Amino acid sequence: MNSGPHASIRYLDGHRLKRSVFAGFERIVAEQEPLNRINVFPVPDGDTGTNLTLTVAAITDALHQFDSRHVGELLTRVADAALDGARGNSGAIFAQFFQGLADALGDREKIDVAEFAAALKAADEYARTALSSPKEGTIITVIGAYAEAIRDCIETDGSGDFATVSHTGLEAAQKSLQATTDQLEELRRAGVVDAGARGFVVMLEGIEAFLQQGSLTSATEPSKLSVANLSTPNAAQWSGTVDHRYCTECVLNGQNIDLRKLRESLAELGSSLVVAGSQNKIKIHIHVDEPSTVFDVASNFGTVSDQKADDILQQAETMRLAAKRIAIVTDSAADMPDSAIHDLDIHIVSLRISFGSETHLDKVGLTPEQFFRELVSNPERARTSQPAPGDFRRMYDYLGSHFQHVISISLTKKVSGTWQAAVTAAHRAQRSDRITVVDSRNVSLGQGLIAMHAAECVRAGYPLDDVLASVGEIAAQTRTYGLVTDLSYAVRGGRIRPSIKWLADRLRLTPILSNSVDGTIGVRNFMAGRRDLLRRFARHVARRAQRGKMYRVAIGHANCRDDADRLREELLDKLPGIEASYVTELGSALGVHAGPGALVVSLQEYRPLSSNGRSEGQAS
Repeated sequence: MNSGPHASIRYLDGHRLKRSVFAGFERIVAEQEPLNRINVFPVPDGDTGTNLTLTVAAITDALHQFDSRHVGELLTRVADAALDGARGNSGAIFAQFFQGLADALGDREKIDVAEFAAALKAADEYARTALSSPKEGTIITVIGAYAEAIRDCIETDGSGDFATVSHTGLEAAQKSLQATTDQLEELRRAGVVDAGARGFVVMLEGIEAFLQQGSLTSATEPSKLSVANLSTPNAAQWSGTVDHRYCTECVLNGQNIDLRKLRESLAELGSSLVVAGSQNKIKIHIHVDEPSTVFDVASNFGTVSDQKADDILQQAETMRLAAKRIAIVTDSAADMPDSAIHDLDIHIVSLRISFGSETHLDKVGLTPEQFFRELVSNPERARTSQPAPGDFRRMYDYLGSHFQHVISISLTKKVSGTWQAAVTAAHRAQRSDRITVVDSRNVSLGQGLIAMHAAECVRAGYPLDDVLASVGEIAAQTRTYGLVTDLSYAVRGGRIRPSIKWLADRLRLTPILSNSVDGTIGVRNFMAGRRDLLRRFARHVARRAQRGKMYRVAIGHANCRDDADRLREELLDKLPGIEASYVTELGSALGVHAGPGALVVSLQEYRPLSSNGRSEGQAS
C-alpha cells in the first residue's frame, strides 16, 4: 500500500478498474454478517450479506484469469458474471447496475471522470427499470444519489480526478443511506438502514479507500469472511409481512427478448420482481407462491437455467431460531411430511428433475403428484441429478452466518453424487469450519427419519458432539424397504438389468429393495406371486424388527395413498412396538426408479431424548 493519497487519477483502464472493484468487493465480504443482521426489507430473512457475497464472489471468480486493460471488456465480463451469480433482490440489482455500466462503456479502452459520470447515469436508469415497483429508501435511492453527486461535482468544480469525485459521491451515498431509515416503515420500526443500500455503500467505501491510498499497480482480491463477535438483534423489533412464500430466481437466455412483455407477464405472478440483464441474457428474481409458474412463463421467452427457490417463511424465522445454535440441512431426496420440515426447522436443498431439456426443482417446481403423472405421460426419460455445489454453498453460507454450526444430512453416497456435492460446497463455504456433512447411508423415508432425529436432538438442547454421535448411531438403526411392482422404471434408469426384470416377470416375482449398513441400495428379496402383497410385505418388514424394541415407522407411496393406508394398518397389527407412524408421498429421487404404485417403509429404532444431551441407553 502507498503511504499517502494519490496526487491525481485522471483515467481508469481495465487493470486499474479491476483492482478498484476488487477492493470494494473485499469490503462486502468482510461486512457479510452485519448486512445480514440489518436485513428487514422486503422481508426480514437475514440473507442480504450472504447474497451479495455470493454475487461478488461469482464476479471475482470470473475475473481471476482476466487480464485485459480494456475497460469495456472488463465491465462486460463483470456484468455477465454478475447475472450468472446474482443472488437475491440486491444481487440482481447489483447485476443490473453493472450491466448499465457495461452497455455505456462497452467500446472504451480507458475512461475519464466525465465518461464515468455518464455511465453512472445509465447504470442508475438500468437499476430502476429492472424493478417492477421501485421503492425509495432502498439501494436504487442510494445509487441515484451517488450518480447525481458525481455529475454535480464535475459540472460545478470541473474536477477530472477520480479520487476527488469518488470521495464526493461516497459522502452523498452515505448521507442518502442514513435517510433510508425514515423512508420505509419497516426500516424505521427496526431502527436500521436498508441492507442492500448499505451493501452498495460498503462497496463504495472499499473503492474510495483504495483510490485514496491503494496501489494502482498491485492487485488485491477478496478474502474469506472474518467473522466478528456480533450480537443478534432483537427479532421482535422487526416487522415485515411475507406476501409470497418462495424467493424464486432463474437465468433466461434467448435472442432479442422482449423485456417489457417478460416483465408484464411475470409481474402478475408475485412481488419484488427484478428483471436484470440484456435482451439476450436475463436474471429473473421474484417472490411467488408457485415457483414453477415463473419457470413456465420464462420458458416462453427463451431457455431457462439456474433455477432456484428459497422458502422465505423459513428464512424469516432464521434469526429467531439461531438461538438453537445448530441448523439441520438435508437434500430433497429425504422424504418426510411438510409439517415435520416446518415444525423441526429443517432446511432443504432441492435436487433437479429433468424430462429431456425441461428441468424442474424437486418438490418445489414439481410436486410428487405432478412428477409421477409426468413420469407416466412424458415420452422423455426422467432423470434426477444432485444439487449443484453452488446450491449447497448458498445454503451453507446463509446458515453459517446465523448459526454456530450446520449439520447436513446427505443421501447415501453409494447411489448418488449428492454427498460429494455437499462436501465440496462445505469446503468452499465462507465458514467451512461450521459445516459438517453426514452420510445418512439411507434414502427416501430413512434419510428423512434421520434428519428429523437430528433436528429433535437440536431442539432438545444437545451440544454438537452429542448431536453428531446420536445421528451416527441412529443412522445405523434405520432401515428402508421398498416394494416395487413395476421394474420398467428401474430398468430405464439403469438401476436394474433388463434380465432381472424379464426373470421377475416370467416367474411372477415382486422384488423388495432395502439398504445395507454401508448405504448400498439393492434388491435383496423377492416375494413369489402377485396376490396379497401388502400383507406379505408388512410381514416381511415386521420380521426384521427386534422384539422388545420400539420403532418409528414411515410409509411412503408413489400415487397410491389407499395402498399406503392399508399397509400402515397391517404394520400396526404386526408390529406392537410402534411409537409413532405416518404416511407421506415419495419424492422423485427414489420414485424415478421405483415408478408409480411403489410403496416404501422405513423403520427407525425409537430412542427417547434425555435432558442431559444423550439418548436414553446411549453409552457414556
